[in-house]
Amino acid sequence: MNFLSLEYFLIAEEKNFSRAADKLFVSQQSLSEHVKKLEQELGTPLFKRGRSLTLTVAGECLVTGAQEILDAQSRMLQQIAFV
Repeated sequence: MNFLSLEYFLIAEEKNFSRAADKLFVSQQSLSEHVKKLEQELGTPLFKRGRSLTLTVAGECLVTGAQEILDAQSRMLQQIAFV
């Protein structure tokens, strides 16, 4: 798991990989691959795929954790910039 995967996952939470990919300026295939690798690494699906995407319980848990991790990363980078 890396920061980029977490960022991609949070954008994909929009429940539409095509729109999320457009926001990230990446292909839909690239975004899907990132999410799939993250799901494989965690050993659980993060989305229920169908007519629309919905988060699984694991996906809902990851939203909170990923946001906390990325917020902490942002704070750390801001602190480093002032050193």
